Amino acid sequence: MLLQAETAKEFFVEHREYASVRDIFSLPVIVAALGYFVDIYDLVLFSIVRVPSLKSFGLSGKELIDFGVYLLNMQMIGMLVGGILWGWLGDKKGRLKIMFASILLYSFANIANGFVSSLSAYAALRFIAGVGLAGELGAGITLVSEVLHTRIRGYGTMLVASVGVSGAIIANMVANTYEWHNAFFIGGGLGLLLLIARVKVAESGMFQAMEEKAGVSRGNMLALFTDWNRFFRYLNSIMIGVPIWFIVGVLITFSPEFGVELGITGPVSAGNAVMYCYLGLVFGDLSSGLLSQLLQSRKKVILLFLFLAVGAVALYFMEGRQSPQFFYIVCALLGFSGGYWAIFVTVAAEQFGTNLRATVATTVPNLVRGMVVPITMLFHFFQKMLGMESGALLVGALCMTAAFLSLTGLEETFHKDLDYYEEFL
Repeated sequence: MLLQAETAKEFFVEHREYASVRDIFSLPVIVAALGYFVDIYDLVLFSIVRVPSLKSFGLSGKELIDFGVYLLNMQMIGMLVGGILWGWLGDKKGRLKIMFASILLYSFANIANGFVSSLSAYAALRFIAGVGLAGELGAGITLVSEVLHTRIRGYGTMLVASVGVSGAIIANMVANTYEWHNAFFIGGGLGLLLLIARVKVAESGMFQAMEEKAGVSRGNMLALFTDWNRFFRYLNSIMIGVPIWFIVGVLITFSPEFGVELGITGPVSAGNAVMYCYLGLVFGDLSSGLLSQLLQSRKKVILLFLFLAVGAVALYFMEGRQSPQFFYIVCALLGFSGGYWAIFVTVAAEQFGTNLRATVATTVPNLVRGMVVPITMLFHFFQKMLGMESGALLVGALCMTAAFLSLTGLEETFHKDLDYYEEFL
């Protein structure tokens, strides 16, 4: 049994024989939640300011979609690269060091974004910001999963995700109040302020014990591809989250264009669509987390929310000539159906041992985010062949089918003890 990590103001609860609700509000959980809040703020800010920022460079019409896809893909490719980098370092150097380094990088990148004066610089900085953003969620979820008792860790990751996704709501409020350059400045400043709070957070006891144990291979990402069992656990962990980013990366990001295509009776604001979607995500994450604790199952809740996502996507395309207000309500329903994000990342972390957990928990959500690149490319391809609605529906059907099939291949991890190492590493 590992020793419990202590600081002057906090008491970690790894391996206690009991669990208290107060432990959910421990400093590591709070800091991880606030870190994810800033992460989401910066992650969705581009989607919100896409149109006004690109118009300031003289773009218009179809160029707003084409360059919007390009810049979004640059950000997501950066997250893919960062996910691999930070995940490996998280198991090698520790969860906290990665949280510090990643937030420092994306904070400076977003401040620099406020000074951007060319599309090439805009693209480069979105890539760098993406690399930085990739480390936040995985390191936070890994830390929270390892410091909370098995019976309450679902509440902890639920709190992290629920607080985190509300950053999108604040991002929309800031973008509607301030000019787009200033919105990037604010995001970078929030990240730098958060670093102060992180100084008092201690490292996971499981990681500390692993550091002291000789002969344990850590962060060996190649091991995910040298064993069929590990590989399919990894692949299935990724694919169950793909529908969430089909919803965010296609239906919400390009909501102004879909509003016109669907016959919405007034102009649709991308910022409002993002805000309502993430408002739905807040309640979805809370609901899925509580339901998971009630049912004592992760897989049953993910299955339920996948069915909800199918229904919400169908409603999105069947709403017809409705008002923008009704459209935003549907966006909120889409967000709610994607509210299994916290459970999805938790399941990924719980599938693997301590010596590979940060690698998996960091790369999996970023590979899902990175899937926006092939998703938007497929959407772009099918849009030209079948039209905007049919193209999006076909891509959505592929994403949903992959998620349902992958869920069947994952083990139930609700009661799983995480204090173990992957073998043959």
